[in-house]
Amino acid sequence: MDTALPADLHKSSNVRSSSFQRVLYENGLSIVLLSTFLALWWAQTFTGWKVFNAQQKEHGEAAITYAQYFRTGHFVEATAENWESEFLQMAAFVWLAVHLRQKGSPESKPIEGDEDVDRDPDRSRAGAPWPVRRGGIWLRLYSHSLTWAFLLMFLISFLLHAAGGAREYSQDQIAHGQAAVSMRQFMGTAEFWFQSMQNWQSEFLAIAMMVLLSIWLRQKGSPESKPVDASHDDHE
Repeated sequence: MDTALPADLHKSSNVRSSSFQRVLYENGLSIVLLSTFLALWWAQTFTGWKVFNAQQKEHGEAAITYAQYFRTGHFVEATAENWESEFLQMAAFVWLAVHLRQKGSPESKPIEGDEDVDRDPDRSRAGAPWPVRRGGIWLRLYSHSLTWAFLLMFLISFLLHAAGGAREYSQDQIAHGQAAVSMRQFMGTAEFWFQSMQNWQSEFLAIAMMVLLSIWLRQKGSPESKPVDASHDDHE
């Protein structure tokens, strides 16, 4: 029995395989990062569920299912508390890098002169995004859209942190015979700001170390590093 694939079908299969490999090659960094994020987020939710149920047991309350855990303040607070600091870090770094310099760091623009990112956008450039071609308010918004996007994600995460934290804080208050608090009241507590600041400070430390260490240290093949043989004073 002849099991050979017809020529057209074989060719079509090769094209699909080649296209899939091209997608993986062209988007490998984001695919790996997002896949790792999802795996770690699942690990966080699973272990968080175990921690929450252990706390429930300590207070003489019933355990909940894994699905129910996603509706708890414990989950929302833990997740959003970390997201807000990451988005704040990126928004701040994107904006600060426009105005500030660091001699010798590839994360900074050169001390003197402008770069390609500083020039006025060319509305006639081939492949220019539609806000650029449209001009006006759309161009002005698009010119700062990366910072605004990170700030928006920070604001959403910040409010989710406050909402989830208020629920978790209230549950702890009630367990100790005290009154629950509103989201606004929780945002006025030292607990809320302690949670925020312990994450915010670490993010700014991490990005500062990236800027400074990249002056003297190298990673061959990484766009975040200068060439291995570059002078410490070079910025790229």
